[in-house]
Amino acid sequence: MMKTKPKTIRVRDLVKNFGDFTAVNQISFDVNGGEIFGFLGPNGSGKTTTIRMMLGLLQPSAGEIEVLGIPVDGQTREILPRIGYMSQKFSLYNDLTVLQNLLFYGQAYGIEPANMNEKIHSAVSLAGLEGYEDTPTKDLSGGWRQRLALSAAILHRPEVIFLDEPTAGVDPISRRAFWDLLYTLVSEGITVFITTHYMDEAEHCHNLAFIQHGEIIAQGSPSSIKEQMMPGEVLEINTSQPEQLLLALKKDKETGKFRAAEAELYGSLIHVFAPEIKPIIIDLKNTAKAAGIKIESIASVEPSLEDVFIACMRDS
Repeated sequence: MMKTKPKTIRVRDLVKNFGDFTAVNQISFDVNGGEIFGFLGPNGSGKTTTIRMMLGLLQPSAGEIEVLGIPVDGQTREILPRIGYMSQKFSLYNDLTVLQNLLFYGQAYGIEPANMNEKIHSAVSLAGLEGYEDTPTKDLSGGWRQRLALSAAILHRPEVIFLDEPTAGVDPISRRAFWDLLYTLVSEGITVFITTHYMDEAEHCHNLAFIQHGEIIAQGSPSSIKEQMMPGEVLEINTSQPEQLLLALKKDKETGKFRAAEAELYGSLIHVFAPEIKPIIIDLKNTAKAAGIKIESIASVEPSLEDVFIACMRDS
């Protein structure tokens, strides 16, 4: 019999109003212990507002939040020693060295002096910061500053860590290394709640929720969301004129000559969504031929979570 993971975070019917504006509207979700839960959405969708309510920094207009079985409302002090938080701005002191920053945060977390060196050494080792201890923080690259910020957030070995857009503005290689660090934390039993607008990062989460205009429009594991929200098929078209072909496809869709559900740019490629792909391939080739556009290749592909998110946003 499969063992059910404990609920580390429980959110029910959460609402946050700022005057007449509703930033978060009746959202509910659970986060299991020892998993990475991704909270994804574009800028301004309500991600940061939600995470601030979960940390007790903002008072909800309505709804309930529990972290580690403790209601956040009125009992935040009981929770704070057991959680960590890393903001997108990396709250570090530039004029301090790596070691001095960690020492400062260790004292702020109330770590006993007798245990301080051991905690700092463990955090430095985990983040791969050996050799940088005496480096001024201002001299670190974005990726290394990111590692230092994470080290500071986990210095007291929290049970849950909240990460608000931690990879914003960081290069792809550093982002990949950062996710490797997160998997290491999860292997040690730490629960990770992360907000991001990078759709490729959603693939690395165990479970996730898409938020748009303050409302959750899809949630579940990456595979279950794809199955539920994208029951059709995806065609990937490679052409040297993707923008021109996309315009031609949308024009023919309006007149009924192109019968796909949707067509969108996907980098330098075009992704076409439809319940069945084969019937529309002829339409696709006819549209391209009439527009004088050469198609390099057409292939059926698995939908990405970016495809799913675009479809969810369109439907919502």
